Order: sequence, then C-alpha cells, then structure tokens
Amino acid sequence: MRRRSVAFTTEATTIAGRNGHVDTGDGVLSLDLAVPRPDGTPSNPAATNPEALFAAGYSACFGQAVLAAAELEHLKPENVAVTAVVTLQTENRDFRLSVILRTKIDGVDRKAAETLVQRAHELCPYSKATRNNIPVELEVL
Repeated sequence: MRRRSVAFTTEATTIAGRNGHVDTGDGVLSLDLAVPRPDGTPSNPAATNPEALFAAGYSACFGQAVLAAAELEHLKPENVAVTAVVTLQTENRDFRLSVILRTKIDGVDRKAAETLVQRAHELCPYSKATRNNIPVELEVL
C-alpha cells in the first residue's frame, strides 16, 4: 500500500471540555467554549462551541473543494460562499451531528453550480471524513 505524503498537520488542545478553553498549537486560535442553552442561544456570548468550529472548518474546506472542482471543469466562478449548518441532535443521551451545506456560486449557471457542488462533495476531506457517518445535505442557492 502506497503511503500518502503529509500535506498539513495541526493540533488543538481543549481543557475542561465543552465549557472550557481551546488553543491551537500554533497559537493562532485561543477560544473559550460554552454549551449553548437548550434554545440554542449562547450561554456565554464571548464563547463558541465545537459545532461552530466544525461548521467553520467544513465551510472553508468545502469552499476550497468547489474551487478545485471548478478548475477541473475549466470554470471560473466569480465567488463561492458556503454556509455549513451543523446541528447537534440528541435522543436518550445519544448525540449525533447533521450538516447542511448551502453553497452559492456566482458566475456559473445553475446546472454547472450543481455539478460543482456534487464534485466538491467527492473531493472535500471533510465530506470524505463524514461520508456514511453523519447526514450531509447539499443545497445550491
């Protein structure tokens, strides 16, 4: 089996779990964490949560995958915006995530945008990691 070369490695350390603090190894990210209230509003407006961080990472990664797909298709979109909606669901203390990826691609027609989003879902490392693990819905805006 051929080994892949490492493109990038990063690390983050969290202390005290979901009501704690997270720092990245490079010192760029240093955030307080807080569990949202049951109605979804922040329990600490100055803090974030793991789902928001996952949404940020997935939306950035998926946006780059759309650009890579566009290059493969010889298309040049004017702009790509991806909103990742991450939901934490629970039933009998069994927690699960689900994701909706809402993608707006300016400068290409609807059919091309749909093709790019499907192709990006094949290319994106986050999509590969979540495939067959959590529901991921794709929406083209």
